[in-house]
Amino acid sequence: MTTPPLLTMSGGAVIVVALALVVLAGAGLAGLRRALTVVDVEGRSMEPALHAGDRVLVRRRPLERVRTGDIVVVEQHGLGRPGARLRAGSPRGRWVIKRVAGLPGDPVPEAVAGAVGAAPGSRVPRGRFVALGDNPPLSFDSRACGYYAGDRVLGVVLRTVTTAGQRRR
Repeated sequence: MTTPPLLTMSGGAVIVVALALVVLAGAGLAGLRRALTVVDVEGRSMEPALHAGDRVLVRRRPLERVRTGDIVVVEQHGLGRPGARLRAGSPRGRWVIKRVAGLPGDPVPEAVAGAVGAAPGSRVPRGRFVALGDNPPLSFDSRACGYYAGDRVLGVVLRTVTTAGQRRR
């Protein structure tokens, strides 16, 4: 039985390999940063699922990869309403966190029909979607402002990273 020869490297080769590993690790982290972001929840529109002060992990996704029932972060319609704060390195703007209630081609929910001027049986138009807060009395959403633009979706909430209670301690 023969043993395979051992791989030996000179000191310079070890440094080159180590540098290559550092560069690959940095590129991997940069890719994760582009794919994920952390958002601070403000306001009570998504209670009981999310509370003011919660911090959530968001995977950046286009509208085509969003599903009904997903909680999304989307650029806000109106001004002066509570929203969400994105962490450092995220795009600037005012954002809201809402649950998707209708995607392009889906029937327009009855609760939203008046806000969008839709007749019974109408469908959500291409490039638009319906989003609602879980706490209707405290939510500025599609019931008040109509459709959201699909190109304004930042991404889908994956999970809560820290809760408001954990951050107060």
